[in-house]
Formats: sequence, C-alpha cells, structure tokens
Amino acid sequence: MTDRLSATFAALADPTRRAIIARLAMGETTVSDLAKPFDMSGPAISKHLKVLENAGLITRSREAQWRPCRIEPKALKTVDDWLDRYRQFWEERLDRLEDYLNTLQAEAASSANTAETAPRKANRASKPKESRHGRKK
Repeated sequence: MTDRLSATFAALADPTRRAIIARLAMGETTVSDLAKPFDMSGPAISKHLKVLENAGLITRSREAQWRPCRIEPKALKTVDDWLDRYRQFWEERLDRLEDYLNTLQAEAASSANTAETAPRKANRASKPKESRHGRKK
C-alpha cells in the first residue's frame, strides 16, 4: 500500500476529483448533487468518490436516503504542510536572488553616475575629416 501523501496526490491528479473537492469546499452536499455537473454515469462518479475517500480527502455517510459527502480538511493540511517546506525553500532562494539583483542594479547605477560626471574630452584630431561630398578622408 502507498503512503497517505502519495494516495492524496494520486487522487488529486484527476481533474474531475479536483472539481469534486472544489465543490465540497463550499460545503457538504449529496452524491447526486456532486454528479450533476459531470457528463458521466453514477457508477463513474462513485468510483471517483471512492478514490477520494480512500485517500482520506472526503467522508461519506448515510442519513436515511440522503448520502452526504464532506471534505476532510486534515488530509489537505498534510499536503499543505508538505508543500510548505518547499515554499519556504523557494522563498529563501528567491529572496537571495532579489538581494543579488538589487546589488547588481545598485552597482550598475553607480557606474553610470560615475561615467556621466567624468569630464568628456573632445579629441578633434582623432575624428576623420569630411570632404565637401560627405566622404571621410
């Protein structure tokens, strides 16, 4: 058997199951209401729900003829915790990159300011002379 995180990611890999999770994030609803927006059979929806349930992302219950489904936030918290480590890693890397780029920009601005304030020497002797017809001699 795979670990819980792998099962969660496998369940979330399917767009239909992600749409079901998005709908359940708005609140508990019945299986028949969950199936309405999808062009698939009842058994196909049930298979998707079973995958989500096995991954611990949803729970289903029976209350008389009503079969409510609800999202299980703890399962998504596990994914969020796992992703948070990588989010922190990349944020630190991007912060260091930003600092480095700011340093380069400051150095470039400093060099540009130094070049603008340096006296410009006009060396006419090195310029080629032009004839009456615009050709350089």
